[in-house]
Amino acid sequence: MSDEPPAPHSAEDWSARQYLKFEDERTRPPRDLLAQVPLEAPRRVVDLGCGPGNSTELLIARFPRAEVIGLDSSPDMLRQAHARLPGQSFVEADVSTWMPDQTTDLLFGNAVFQWVPDHTRVLVRLLQSLPRGGVLAVQMPDNTQEPALILMEEVAASKAWAGVMAQAQPGRKDLPRPEEYYNLFASLCSRVDIWHTHYYHVMESHAAIVEWFKGSGLRPFRARLNAKMREAFIAEYTERIGAAYTSRVDGKVLLKFPRLFIVVVR
Repeated sequence: MSDEPPAPHSAEDWSARQYLKFEDERTRPPRDLLAQVPLEAPRRVVDLGCGPGNSTELLIARFPRAEVIGLDSSPDMLRQAHARLPGQSFVEADVSTWMPDQTTDLLFGNAVFQWVPDHTRVLVRLLQSLPRGGVLAVQMPDNTQEPALILMEEVAASKAWAGVMAQAQPGRKDLPRPEEYYNLFASLCSRVDIWHTHYYHVMESHAAIVEWFKGSGLRPFRARLNAKMREAFIAEYTERIGAAYTSRVDGKVLLKFPRLFIVVVR
């Protein structure tokens, strides 16, 4: 295999298989978000960034009489979602430009808007598209200041990788403060509910932390590298993760994972 990196424009599709290695942990936040949605019988529910369908499955169980649609931009995620929920409606679309049907009562976005450029503008547009009483419910990782994300940026900027990573997709920016989201939504809706939760995921090892982020934050970096380069990059990242996260008394490692939740009622 050539040592040349992929072309600058190439991008790695989301891997449903990689993402679902930690399905239980990744499904807990949408459960917590859905528990705070103040709707009894919505007509139409859209799972924005539905991924492999784990959050869609929660919405179907909560609202069995609603029309529930999953939306994602990743073909691999949608293939997994179709396999998981055969007969269910899924749409391939970009949430940054997509518009909901007028009968939509709930827009549910689990861990998607942190990837959307200018996501506050997109959230306002989506909220304004809802009928009175409609709900926009969003959960986003708020972990850009955690070691796991800082270290992947540091490795990419190091001498060994700075050249090949020069044109890599930039890492996620810090989310706005909760107060800024409140100011954004307050005049547009009847209710705003915002909260943070810090999850402490029990990981089997430092390597497990790396596996977690292969399914999310490491994607833009790995997309620039061929197989040999990826192996070396991951080895360096794993070494730094081992130094940053202390093993507990049983040898396991706690991965602190802050997340921001927002539920607004039109």
